Amino acid sequence: MSDNKPDISLARLQENDREQFILDNQRAFKYGAQEEFGMRDDRTEEGEEVISRKTIERSMNGEHAETYRIVRDGNVVGGLILQIDHQQAKGDLEILFVNPEAHSKGIGQAAWKIVEAMHPEIRVWETMTPYFEKRNIHFYVNRLGFHIVEFWNKYHHGPAVPEDIEENWSEDDEMFVFRKYMDSSNK
Repeated sequence: MSDNKPDISLARLQENDREQFILDNQRAFKYGAQEEFGMRDDRTEEGEEVISRKTIERSMNGEHAETYRIVRDGNVVGGLILQIDHQQAKGDLEILFVNPEAHSKGIGQAAWKIVEAMHPEIRVWETMTPYFEKRNIHFYVNRLGFHIVEFWNKYHHGPAVPEDIEENWSEDDEMFVFRKYMDSSNK
């Protein structure tokens, strides 16, 4: 490593690592909620997960899904799931997580630079994060150059809201939607 930059790479998720990927993802999201709301928050008690297995698997199994482990110096430190639409030149960052013990080391930012380099054909990237994830909001806006373009809440939510959420919408489902337009000056 030079200039204190982490030695980061992305490795395609192997089938035998799917379960650990899901567990690591849930642990990272739970950590974020506990940091924001504390251990007594109802989002994290009694085995409840901040991000469900169903949500993670839906992303991993998407028609255009690319799932990667984030690797630092040979050790797995996180993961991400992309949905790539080559025809529309659009990419969705469905999930990005860094293991809690590896936070604030430039890992997420370095991983994202690799993603952009892997997909120079993508003109527009989108992602979203829960309203309470101040750390993520800072990361997407101030570190990666995304812009907040929408706020999903009980009065306004996205077109693809699963039925189980539609009927039981709560403050916990509020999300910010982010977009990043790529141009030749970003390369």
